[in-house]
Amino acid sequence: MSKGAVGPRKPNPRDFLNVDALLDGEDRLLRDTVREWVGDRVLPDVADWFEEGYFPRELAREMGDLGLLGMHLDGYGCAGTSAVQYGLACTELEAGDSGARSFVSVQGSLSMFPIWAFGSEEQKQQWLPGMAAGDLIGCFGLTEADSGSDPSSMKTHAKRDGSDWVLNGSKMWITNGGVSDVAIVWAQTEEGVRGFIVPRDTEGFDTNDIHKKVSLRASVTSELVLNDVRLPADAMLPNVVGLKGPLACLNEARFGILFGAVGAARACYEAALDYSKERQQFGKPIASFQLTQRKLVDMMVAVNRGMLVALHIGRMKDEGKAGVEDISFGKMDNVRMALDVAREARSVLGANGITLEYPVIRHMNNLESVFTYEGTNEVHTLIMGQAITGIAAFS
Repeated sequence: MSKGAVGPRKPNPRDFLNVDALLDGEDRLLRDTVREWVGDRVLPDVADWFEEGYFPRELAREMGDLGLLGMHLDGYGCAGTSAVQYGLACTELEAGDSGARSFVSVQGSLSMFPIWAFGSEEQKQQWLPGMAAGDLIGCFGLTEADSGSDPSSMKTHAKRDGSDWVLNGSKMWITNGGVSDVAIVWAQTEEGVRGFIVPRDTEGFDTNDIHKKVSLRASVTSELVLNDVRLPADAMLPNVVGLKGPLACLNEARFGILFGAVGAARACYEAALDYSKERQQFGKPIASFQLTQRKLVDMMVAVNRGMLVALHIGRMKDEGKAGVEDISFGKMDNVRMALDVAREARSVLGANGITLEYPVIRHMNNLESVFTYEGTNEVHTLIMGQAITGIAAFS
């Protein structure tokens, strides 16, 4: 070793590959700010929120104050961060709970993004500043009870009546629906699928919250009902026709998920690591047992690999090079990885792993939903299958 050379570093069990060194100072500051907020405002109470099936609406303004809502968009009160920084925020939010990350994803990527990308200047000025501040909450109405992976089969429709539009139909499994001030609703029209901005107080528009969930409980999930909802012509998003509109929004949300899932996995791994060093069996900590160390190492490797995948895709996105297939790669594999880590962590904690005193079972249940929403595992598999074979396995 040459004089003055630095030897190998001592691995950090919470950042084994020193991924932190791949981030710049601004990235780390944003990440640490969100991590501190989650530690102060989410982690102390989220187990109770999960048990009660409750999401505190007041968190929206706090998230707005932090610049988290629509943070990757430019202008109109949005922070204009990089894709990587948006992803890092999602990692920290989901390390707290999938409900917190889902709120930010739905607000920014599914509700604000379509107005920002496809709306008129008047629509942007009217809605985006309030949504960025957290004063207005949005939701995204695409999925229906009988139309999930095949949105082209949606039954919700909009028909012209003079200069107005009249919407009829319903949407299902809508995050933030019951607390929303505005809904972005996608409907069939004679010219193709169009997006509409539906204010909460519009006559004929109603929501019904979905209860008895055992996953994403610290999140509001609702049905949207549209019964002869009359909207003026300027409620339609003018700059997109067809499914490419809502699918572009979903791709934005999936990007946040591929980072967020790493946060959930990391929280489970760290809970198992800490527990294994404290839990005594046969007169010594279970961390000293070979089988436990194998589990811990497998989880650590998975979390570090997932973070590297997310960071690479994030940098591709910042360079304008990330395609739909790349986002599918990250969403599918990182959520699958996170579920595996959560289940392994649960086994390390034993019976304690099923209580809400520890975060593991909460993350594990949440990830069961994350695994299938914003495109099921099967859909993402077939997107990549078409990319590598050139053959579409679904219509």
